[in-house]
Amino acid sequence: MLIPARQSRIKELLAERGMGDHEWLAAELKVSPSTIRRDLEMLEQAGLVQRTHGGVIWVGDKDKPPGTRPYAFDQRMGYQIETKRKIARVAANLVQAGDTVLVDGGTTTYYLAEELADRPMQLVTNSLPISNLFINNDQVELILTGGLLYPRYGVLLGPMAESLITSIHTRTLFMSVAGVHQGTLYNQNMLLVQAERKMMQQAQQVVLLVDSSKFGQQALCQLCQMSEMDIVVTDSDLSDEDRNKIEAAGCKLLVAE
Repeated sequence: MLIPARQSRIKELLAERGMGDHEWLAAELKVSPSTIRRDLEMLEQAGLVQRTHGGVIWVGDKDKPPGTRPYAFDQRMGYQIETKRKIARVAANLVQAGDTVLVDGGTTTYYLAEELADRPMQLVTNSLPISNLFINNDQVELILTGGLLYPRYGVLLGPMAESLITSIHTRTLFMSVAGVHQGTLYNQNMLLVQAERKMMQQAQQVVLLVDSSKFGQQALCQLCQMSEMDIVVTDSDLSDEDRNKIEAAGCKLLVAE
């Protein structure tokens, strides 16, 4: 691919997601990370992107009206892609054909949903991006919670969502969080935390999908204690200290190598 065509494709990808990393762009364009770095240097000089450590933020659309800017969910899809996919593949092994699963909104749970696309099951979710993966899938019985749309993350929240959640029972809940700090799980939104607490009550087992960068982080709302998780799926960069804390909380730990 010629340089102008490659850079045009990079601009399209970044404008769609808002941000990304070298690894993701190199995989999408089938070129080396060093080639991507050179392209990004040129795009930065043109004022279209802002480079960060290992990543890049699209700024070329800053003058577009708000309705055309990427959602926070889309922006977060560009971070830790391979790590999240590895976590998702390990978590997918916990789902058997015919299971009923509840999948909370999030980027890591989105990658999990991609792994489950060819599996016959019942799937309940409060996430519009996840539900879109299964619209034309005749193997999956899809149930949306309904509720008030929280547009930054594409999830349905509030009393309507909670009413549906409390009326069902699932084998497994898959969820993610914004941070884990001193044994406490955090998320960014009070309504989201309320819905997640209801979800936890309706599942036989609760599986936390969380990459190692979330440890030591806090967010607005406390969700619960680590001890309320049954299984934690994370990546191999997890520190020994955090590994010990998870196991001390009584959780089964699965590490995506």
